[in-house]
Amino acid sequence: MNNKKLILILLIGLFANAGFSQTENKDFSAWFSAQLNYKLNKKWTFSLQEQLRLKENASTIDGYFTQLGVRYNLVKGLTVGVGYRYIRKNDNKGAKQGYDSYNRYQFDLLYGHKISRFIMKYRLRYNTRNEIGVSKAEGDIPKNFTRFKAATRYNIKGWKFDPELSSEIFYRLGSEISSENGFNGYRVTFGTSYTTKKIGKIGVYYRLEKEINTENPRTDNILRIKYSYTIKNKKKNNKKKKKKK
Repeated sequence: MNNKKLILILLIGLFANAGFSQTENKDFSAWFSAQLNYKLNKKWTFSLQEQLRLKENASTIDGYFTQLGVRYNLVKGLTVGVGYRYIRKNDNKGAKQGYDSYNRYQFDLLYGHKISRFIMKYRLRYNTRNEIGVSKAEGDIPKNFTRFKAATRYNIKGWKFDPELSSEIFYRLGSEISSENGFNGYRVTFGTSYTTKKIGKIGVYYRLEKEINTENPRTDNILRIKYSYTIKNKKKNNKKKKKKK
């Protein structure tokens, strides 16, 4: 069986599992994001991302956010990163409805390496989120998570749509207000991306997201479309060209 047939079978299996899931509390969502990266040098990379998320069978806005991030390469394969996200989330249930605003901060430790044609990546993340304009006394409960993600991409010779697979587990940390802690969800993502120097990178993914260790767990089947473009520091590139001359 060749690689293309194997990937097709995996995709059919994933969508079949999503379509025939017996979970009652489930939804189909769509996430669309655009990201601009600025690579200052081999050490520093800055990013700006805008994302829109739809819920209720992709018919209603779930929320949108703006995210700023920076990554620093410590040594080959090992990177640290920090990010800030300003979130507007649509609360369309209950007596009080409308858009709520949130701050979210994240801290990452990333590692990557190659095994033959497999490109392996790992990410350990801590993130904390709180609602803007709502005090602890008024019911703002910070959400603190530790998350671990493992991802792989297989480089198929002569084919630009290399398959990508990742899984991520979420561990919620308790706070002075909430004693909730423990593993409470996971994600499994499968898809592919296409990269060109002029246009950038476009990725299409299917994601299964599910809550665990709770009554009536929620399951989300998510279509994710991601675009990113990277700008490199021209001054650094010009210096390299002069040295070669």
